[in-house]
Amino acid sequence: MLKVKKITHVYEMKVFTDAGEYFGDVEECILTMNKIFGWRVRATRNSSLHKLLGGAKGVIVPHRLVRAIGDIMIISKSAIPAGAEGEDAAVNRSESDSGMNMAEA
Repeated sequence: MLKVKKITHVYEMKVFTDAGEYFGDVEECILTMNKIFGWRVRATRNSSLHKLLGGAKGVIVPHRLVRAIGDIMIISKSAIPAGAEGEDAAVNRSESDSGMNMAEA
């Protein structure tokens, strides 16, 4: 049977990959209209995401890559950013994203 959770119960939840690696903590839910688009995951100090991104604060994981939500959130290993060269890659992505948002406004 499908269990329903409130979005607020998912905040601060630990996130792991389907391979068992600790990924980070859920910081925020991103909604579009009435559907969940994704989850902002904060890179905590001892997470594999922190080691990958260096100084970046976290990533947005699309909801379609979430495998399960219970006591923890399990995401697909493909959610791990490929080819992240550290902080510079995260900053460049952030700058290009903010440019798109300004053009849309």
